[in-house]
Amino acid sequence: MRTILLIVLSIFILTNCSWRKKEEVKTETAAFCIPDSLMNQIKLDTVSVKPVYNELNLIGKITFDQEKVVRIYPLVSGNVAEVRVTLGSLVKKGQVLAVIKSSEMAGAENDVVSARSNLAVAEKNFAAAEDMFKSGILSDKEYTSFQKELDKAKSESNRANTVLSIYGDGNKDYVVTSPISGYIVEKFVNTNMQIRADNSTNLFTISDLSNVWALANVYESDIAEITENESVDITTISYPDKKFKGKIDKIYNFLDPDTKTMKIQIQLENKDYLLKPEMFVSAIVHHKTNKEMLAIPARSVIFDRNQYWVIVYKGKCNLKAQKVDIVTSNSENSYVRSGVAPGDQVITNRQLLIYNAMNQ
Repeated sequence: MRTILLIVLSIFILTNCSWRKKEEVKTETAAFCIPDSLMNQIKLDTVSVKPVYNELNLIGKITFDQEKVVRIYPLVSGNVAEVRVTLGSLVKKGQVLAVIKSSEMAGAENDVVSARSNLAVAEKNFAAAEDMFKSGILSDKEYTSFQKELDKAKSESNRANTVLSIYGDGNKDYVVTSPISGYIVEKFVNTNMQIRADNSTNLFTISDLSNVWALANVYESDIAEITENESVDITTISYPDKKFKGKIDKIYNFLDPDTKTMKIQIQLENKDYLLKPEMFVSAIVHHKTNKEMLAIPARSVIFDRNQYWVIVYKGKCNLKAQKVDIVTSNSENSYVRSGVAPGDQVITNRQLLIYNAMNQ
């Protein structure tokens, strides 16, 4: 009887081992492999040690780069005969903006003609005086007098020509031209308008919008997190999927008495002129700390079963869903305490689809 029990027990043990072996083989054979169609879509990133950046979210608006704004005032009084640009027009340096008919221009031209005539007479008189001085007919005092008259005539001619060149360099009308290339952002002049040179109102304001500023408000509790030259990402309602890169150019070291906030100035390139003055923006300031930690792309993280996971990639059929201990995160990176090692590759695109397929 004992022999029969031993034989049955042996058969049971052998059968059970064989079944477990088959199950293990089945599990290994059933390991998930990324299909070729999906393999072409995934993206990988390498785990590495990086400086820890905190992020500060601010609200602000776009304004002109005041170092590239020019306000044009009239130099003469008169009647506006023609205005060649409209508000918002793109103008080039030297382009004619308006034409003004002015009696001051006529006076400046008459001064030039008169000064040239007086200079010609003075030059002839001095030439004759020089001949007489060499012949001993003219005294030193008289010769010096003719020389002073010539110098005075030259000085008056230079002055008249300089004034005319400022007004319009010989044109009968006063022509208003653009000193820089940019956009007409303010226009306070129309055809047939009477203008005065002593008026405090400018005719045009021109701004080069290839560079703009973003002015953002910082609350007192966040002032310590702000330093110059820190990188900033700017987003707008108009272009929600586009980030504009800038840096803190200036810190206004005082608080606005109404809002109790401090302003910072962010320099931005605007080559495509997408950013418009007075446009509201969201600003994310990247503040570098003195810490370094293992970093993984924030977009690679999966949250499931109250845990954070990443898919560690070692091969098309060699994948592992790895639990990670995240300390802190920003929009770019998540900083981890454990779970991955430097050099590990993690999937940053379509990882949730792969994670679900691995857990089926």
